[in-house]
Amino acid sequence: MVALWLVVPVAVTYALFMLPQSQVFGRYAYRAAPEDRVVALTFDDGPNEPYTSEIVDFLESRGIRGTFFQVGQCVRRYPATTDRIAAAGHVIGNHSLTHRFTTYLRPGAFRREVGQTQDVLRERLGRTPALARTPWLWRQPALLRMLRRERLEPVAGVFGHPLEVFHRDGAAMARRAIARTRPGTILIFHDGFDGRVGDRSQTVRAVKLTVDGLRERGYRFVTVDELLGVPAYQEA
Repeated sequence: MVALWLVVPVAVTYALFMLPQSQVFGRYAYRAAPEDRVVALTFDDGPNEPYTSEIVDFLESRGIRGTFFQVGQCVRRYPATTDRIAAAGHVIGNHSLTHRFTTYLRPGAFRREVGQTQDVLRERLGRTPALARTPWLWRQPALLRMLRRERLEPVAGVFGHPLEVFHRDGAAMARRAIARTRPGTILIFHDGFDGRVGDRSQTVRAVKLTVDGLRERGYRFVTVDELLGVPAYQEA
């Protein structure tokens, strides 16, 4: 009985504040409803080398453009990688400065992180992102309103595998990602880990297997802005 009292509040909190499908507090797109088989590949928590570049190399070999939601401190760590991602035609979005959950607990802290990351990305890209993804897909009314005041479209998605950052089998991750994909899915992989460096070699493997598996099933790949019909970058 005691365990139930613990599990129920945690489950309700997750369903309301973090579940990709939750729209209780306002629009937070996690998929679209296209007429054909399209999917948007997205990557969180990077850049993180050499894994981000390995993913970029693979996408280039397949003629695919993805959407990379980047952490500001990681962009500072690997600025040349962000430059390369942009030069290859991929879309880059805002994923906070430090990827720390504590920023949600201090008034104004997450807003400042978003603003600082916009500055970091603007300096590198010469333009300002119009897409944002909150760490762990956390959402609440004030947070979503703040993003829209900053002219940022919040973008969620479906995790390729819920335990990806701990998983050691890229093939198993790919099987799960393919099974979860439907026309219009925004699929989330992690080229980084909570804004820190980490071994994402199995994610690289999973991305390769997922892309080829979805192609065999007739899917084509688009960026998030193309899928949702929204701008990728803000007008000056």
